[in-house]
Amino acid sequence: MAGDQRDVLNALDVAKTQWYHFTAIVVAGMGFFTDAYDLFSIPNVTKLLGRIYYTEQGSKKPGSLPPGPSMAVNGVALCGTLAGQLFFGWLGDKLGRKKAYGITLALMVISSLASGLSFGDTPKGVITTLCFFRFWLGFGIGGDYPLSATIMSEYANKKTRGAFIAAVFAMQGFGILVGGIVSLIVAAAFDHAYKAPSYDKDPVASLPRQADYVWRIILMFGAVPAALTFYSRAKMPETARYTALVARNEKQAALDMAKVLQVEVGEEQPKKEEKPNERGRANFGLFSHEFARRHGLHLLGTCTTWFLLDIAYYSSNLFQKDIYSAVGWIPHAGEMSALQEVYKVARASVLIALCGTVPGYWFTVAFIDILGRFFIQLMGFFFMTVFMFALAIPYDHWTKKENRAGFLVMYALTFFFANFGPNATTFVVPAEIFPARLRSTCHGLSSAAGKAGAIVGAFGFLYAAQSKDPNKTDEGYPTGIGMKNTLIILGCINFVGLLFTFLVPESKGKSLEELSRENEEEEEENGDHGTESASRRTVPV
Repeated sequence: MAGDQRDVLNALDVAKTQWYHFTAIVVAGMGFFTDAYDLFSIPNVTKLLGRIYYTEQGSKKPGSLPPGPSMAVNGVALCGTLAGQLFFGWLGDKLGRKKAYGITLALMVISSLASGLSFGDTPKGVITTLCFFRFWLGFGIGGDYPLSATIMSEYANKKTRGAFIAAVFAMQGFGILVGGIVSLIVAAAFDHAYKAPSYDKDPVASLPRQADYVWRIILMFGAVPAALTFYSRAKMPETARYTALVARNEKQAALDMAKVLQVEVGEEQPKKEEKPNERGRANFGLFSHEFARRHGLHLLGTCTTWFLLDIAYYSSNLFQKDIYSAVGWIPHAGEMSALQEVYKVARASVLIALCGTVPGYWFTVAFIDILGRFFIQLMGFFFMTVFMFALAIPYDHWTKKENRAGFLVMYALTFFFANFGPNATTFVVPAEIFPARLRSTCHGLSSAAGKAGAIVGAFGFLYAAQSKDPNKTDEGYPTGIGMKNTLIILGCINFVGLLFTFLVPESKGKSLEELSRENEEEEEENGDHGTESASRRTVPV
């Protein structure tokens, strides 16, 4: 690491918190607001899709999405997200963070609008086009993970870096909340206009023709917040760390910093002439023995903890409606009109978001640079395990009408400790502990592992959570292992996540170069292999 590089990086590490930091949080965070809105608004409308496109004429109960279409609608965006995380994670290191950043937001805007315009002459045609557009929506969402996390980590100072990255991710909480609120408003407005009776009273009138507009409006609204920040995102300069460490242009890095941050960089030092193989060992790649030696266990830790967390987190989020119905918190479908059902599902999700999801995110923002990433992640997994078991073991107790308020409190606490815990820290840590030239790629790999877990949760939960009693099988789904056993499995998964947390290093208060061990690379370039250097080779695990 040349002297002028060190000046640039030190200036970033000690820079005071400035207005641009908050601007970057909003611009990057609005992508995550859109992510959460688009991914988690779909549970609010899946029951409506089933009623509109799969209700059989003369049937005694309203239609529902069959298992195949239901899994596709809920899971295809996750598949797109996984692909986008891998592709844009690699692209962010190859071309730079900025060049790939605007593409992700454009994909989200276009695909959100297109999802609401899904077309087809048959139910299968509509669902197929919806899934097509949601895949590309997920692809854009996936790119936002490694790019936003890396950009925020490389702009932040080391004292408040955790809070800044967590604040970007915390915008997800507002996206989930607003998704529920928009669903509430749209459903209430249409219900007030058409005053549809319950399905039991009048199956035809319970589903007004205009109900088809409801799910389309809800999905299309996701384009609005992304479009509002498109210009600001396009104007963001490349991060100084990428320019200095990867592009090797320290002068441009200093100029870019001067545009957005009030920092002083020392006089530019004359560049040392590099010998042909001087940086050969230090410039190791992702699949090299050197990377495995230095960061292999760290990458295993970030991937496995995110994978295990998302199995539980996405299962609970995407299928809240099924859990509410299972404990009787939402009435039977036949007792409501289609619009009333959307309203009640959305109301339940808003309450959970207000009570647990949003506060959990911002507790992490407040305490991550005080308590540390390791402690918060360990604590979160521990309490998620406790509350999952507390819901599962006395499950029959919670299904009684007089105990439903207690169920809501316990369920909200699992979301609180997911977000004041591993759901935030698994996003933060991979953006801090890997070398700059591989940072976006490694974050993309870690987040893709998380989405693989989300896919397992989304697809597996649909079958697993069905009642063991064939007489209680809901909406024609095949009999599974039951809600109680499903919650027990999720509790066990959280406990395993707690164990894998011990592979992830603490990054509080350290510079990115210290964490990624790029300082070691400087010593290797200078031929310093003394005992002092060797003593710093181990990052605590």
